[in-house]
Amino acid sequence: MQAVKAYVATTRWSGWTVELASADASFRRYFRLRHGKRTVMLMDSSLEKESLKPFLDVTDRLLHAGVKAPKILDANLKEGFLILEDFGNTHYLNVLDRSNFKALYTKAIEEIVLMQRADAKGLPPYDKAFLHREMELMCEWFLQKYLHVNLSHDEKQTVKETFEIISNEVLAQPQGLLVHRDYHSRNIMIPQQGEIGVIDYQDAMNGPLTYDLVSLLKDCYIAYDTHNIEALALKFRDMKHLPVDDTTFLRWFDFTGMQRHIKVLGIFCRLHLRDGKSGYLNDLPLTLHYLIQAAQRYEKTRDFAILLQKIILPNITKES
Repeated sequence: MQAVKAYVATTRWSGWTVELASADASFRRYFRLRHGKRTVMLMDSSLEKESLKPFLDVTDRLLHAGVKAPKILDANLKEGFLILEDFGNTHYLNVLDRSNFKALYTKAIEEIVLMQRADAKGLPPYDKAFLHREMELMCEWFLQKYLHVNLSHDEKQTVKETFEIISNEVLAQPQGLLVHRDYHSRNIMIPQQGEIGVIDYQDAMNGPLTYDLVSLLKDCYIAYDTHNIEALALKFRDMKHLPVDDTTFLRWFDFTGMQRHIKVLGIFCRLHLRDGKSGYLNDLPLTLHYLIQAAQRYEKTRDFAILLQKIILPNITKES
């Protein structure tokens, strides 16, 4: 806090009160600077300064595309601080319920369409190697380090073959689009004026069509029934005017979801074991549910679903 206050004292917000707003899954912290009714947000990335340049770059890309990203009001890259437009305290997870989720998700889907109009050139590619590196997080952090599961040779082969099948399906859909990579209910803000505000996009990449759609509609923190989620997914397809049938599009959607949820299992366990952020363990059951449900739907991944059910679910029951 001392370093934060010292930085604020050098800015035009000197004398404003400083209060902790939130901390995310990384090592960033957010502070709200307040003077009467006026507020701005301070991002403290002093422990991961390398994330600031990508954040500034992606912010510029999103703003040029008409996305409601926070305007950058001040930057000190050397110390690791940014002062941003304040989108308030209310995010989607605070307000989503069965009466409004279709309308709110539709609005958020429209924002994905806008994000995908942004320039994605020069962003890191979401290629096969990266897709596999992400999925390997499950093997290391979820299976080995959290559940202490030792897979047999045949089980390891099933996992390896499944990862290959999944990455091929993810890469079969349209590519070359800006991908937020964490577009879910905690990263979609509702500023006072009622617009959507998009945050936490510094890890954006150049990648597949349905990734952000899956992050939104198969959110690891909240779930709605499959029929409505698939209808919303197809609404996105129609907004994009894509000449692809329902079955093909939903296959892209499902396989991209499998890739993401495999990765997330590893990330949640890494946050618990390495970073002491154990609250994410509460979200493992829903993440597993999404993964098994999708894997059961396709013959090529059914053996993987059986593996998850026979080996992982009994072990996670012991852990909980």
